[in-house]
Amino acid sequence: MVESNALFIQLAIVLGLAAGVGYAVKRFRLPLVVAYLIAGVLLSFLQIFDTTSSLALTFLPEIGIAFVLFFVGMELDLKEIKYLGKPIIITSLGQIILSIFAGFLITTFLGFPPTESFLLGVGLSFSSTIVVVKLLLEKKDASSLYGKLSIGILLLEDLVAILFLMFMSVGSSALSLGLQDILPLTTLFLKGVFLLILSLVLSRYALKGLFGAVAGSAELLFLSALAWCFIFVAVSILLGFSVVIGAFLAGVALANSDFHFEIQGKVKPLRDFFVTLFFVYLGSQVVFTQIGQVLPLIIIFTLYALVFKPFIFLLILGIFGFRRHTIFQTALNLSQISEFSLIVLMVGIKAGMVSHEALTAMALTGVISIIISSIMITYSRQIYRKILPILGFFEHGGLTHQTESKEVGLMVEDHVVLIGAHRMGGEIARFLIRERIPFLAVDFNPDIIKKLVENKIHALYGDIGDPEILEFLNLEKSKLVISTAQNTDDNLILLSEIKRRKVGAVIITRAASALEAESLYKAGADYVILPEVVSGEFITDSLRNHWPSLAFFKDRSGIELRKLAQNHLAVE
Repeated sequence: MVESNALFIQLAIVLGLAAGVGYAVKRFRLPLVVAYLIAGVLLSFLQIFDTTSSLALTFLPEIGIAFVLFFVGMELDLKEIKYLGKPIIITSLGQIILSIFAGFLITTFLGFPPTESFLLGVGLSFSSTIVVVKLLLEKKDASSLYGKLSIGILLLEDLVAILFLMFMSVGSSALSLGLQDILPLTTLFLKGVFLLILSLVLSRYALKGLFGAVAGSAELLFLSALAWCFIFVAVSILLGFSVVIGAFLAGVALANSDFHFEIQGKVKPLRDFFVTLFFVYLGSQVVFTQIGQVLPLIIIFTLYALVFKPFIFLLILGIFGFRRHTIFQTALNLSQISEFSLIVLMVGIKAGMVSHEALTAMALTGVISIIISSIMITYSRQIYRKILPILGFFEHGGLTHQTESKEVGLMVEDHVVLIGAHRMGGEIARFLIRERIPFLAVDFNPDIIKKLVENKIHALYGDIGDPEILEFLNLEKSKLVISTAQNTDDNLILLSEIKRRKVGAVIITRAASALEAESLYKAGADYVILPEVVSGEFITDSLRNHWPSLAFFKDRSGIELRKLAQNHLAVE
């Protein structure tokens, strides 16, 4: 009873402090991750309660990590990134090797023992999956090319981190088979293959029917999704793997489910609660009494994470022919220290290989780098426009990656430019195809572009937040420009460029609120799609045309359900 009372008191303090700092941070238009980290640092500084033994900050945050990786798995279609395998593998492993070597040299120079220096270098080489994925989901950029590259690199880094942890603490699995003591790598590999096959088999033969049976009840769908996630995590733990791997594969199994959007919507508030606790926990790992002893290391490691690590990513990704916007966004996404860095050092402390001072240095480096990196990612478009000329150095002039060909945009005239070819854009594209109206589709999801090109539709990979892509849309010779992009800043950039070029085409954009719609009209849009207004107009027109018989609405559910079952892609 005493423990449960303490848990409620600790949660009240943690959440109250996080909400208070969050309010201040939001006033400056910064991501809430920054607020949670600051709240954790304040807890460590004020010592209101013992953060090292608090149930609220030692166990509950792991559930947040599980939910985030569960979401990542649901967002990820492994078929989509198979053609990115080579750049992901080479970039990830290349950066890890270079960063471990650099970290070892830095820490050895500062007087750390060789084993501790090596593990600090290992920690320096990892970027934060949970931070990057959270920001990608908030910006709705997870399906973009740089989103896929970032997630692919992060997942490979996490796998390498897990391998390091396995080497540091090789022991029998929870099943006590004893095999791992003899053949740790072989056993790990076999169990990993089994876990992956199990998730794919269940996805194909069991989960579709199971979730179809419970989909009629929103509450039961939510409960079944949680049950699936935790059951698969439990299986993963029993096989000797981490919560991260189990949660990720549980999500992958649902990636092609008809209900994964509904599941995400139900689980999201729960995920946000536990993720808040995780970031507060991360901030609380800073021990202020030890900062003076390791301050030079904190400064050097922070600069490395924010400057030199992105530089490595820019160099390697540029070799594969990606455009500067893609390599910049990917490199910026990976400019911080990972939660796995702390876990590696914590295991090192238990094994007697790492000092508490080294953990403090890594914790504070992680907090500072995550705060600054989160701010930079939030304002990435503004930063990109300012350093655009410099980024040309990293582009490989003789190569263009297959996803980023730009020549197709120059092949069309008197056309419609359709920005966003999925969901709303997919319906528009279907109409244009049916009426044989020439159009150029632009989307930042490479899988959508690939399918459009395969069906001989003019399509161009790109993000209208990238000024360079606008050069290849042949805007001057277009008749109509339709942007279904939800980001108002991107639409304002588009309108500004159209105005600068004196394009005479009709411009249709999309907004999420009346205030955004007003700003777009003032910037030059001819018509702004506001979903609430359009929906109201549709119902009004339908009533006008079908009153009083209302035959239009009778048995309409079957037609609408068939529409909802479609992939909302122009070619499907």
